Amino acid sequence: MSTQSRAAASAEAPVPEPSGVDLARVALRAAKEQAKARGAAAQQKKQARRGGGLRSGARADGRDPLPLGAAINRLITERGWETPAAVGGVMGRWPQIVGEDLAKHCVPLRYDEDPDERVLTVQCDSTAWATQLRLLAPRLVARLNEDLGHGTVRIIRVLGPGGPRRGYGPLRAPGSTGAGDTYG
Repeated sequence: MSTQSRAAASAEAPVPEPSGVDLARVALRAAKEQAKARGAAAQQKKQARRGGGLRSGARADGRDPLPLGAAINRLITERGWETPAAVGGVMGRWPQIVGEDLAKHCVPLRYDEDPDERVLTVQCDSTAWATQLRLLAPRLVARLNEDLGHGTVRIIRVLGPGGPRRGYGPLRAPGSTGAGDTYG
């Protein structure tokens, strides 16, 4: 018998219907597949409600909760805020760094992080304290760089006391620019 005639004979012969034990096995296999499909669909729906995605396992990974201090340190490192955070810490510890007497009269205002400048601006409440701080500035820069890292602060800009705003009176000529511009 040739292969063509065998294929034709097998195609013409009816496939016997499963009966008895075979029928039960086929039905059981179909029921298991349907149950598995329903279970997988229910699991996907449940994960979608919970936010989906991967779940944390028994071992620590990057998604586990962190203590607040560790989370803040990680954020500072990731964003590259080490220098501004360190300078902010210096502003908080200003009395310990410069001493109580000087801290009562001189307050750090801002830090310019521009790599060419790196200036700490300090305002004093009198010209005498501003002069004192200008004399102490080189030692203070060395102390700050010792705490923060070399080259973090290059210059301390000292501002004297801010005087009261000059009031020129209620009557001024329109468009005038100052006290000497009375008659336009």
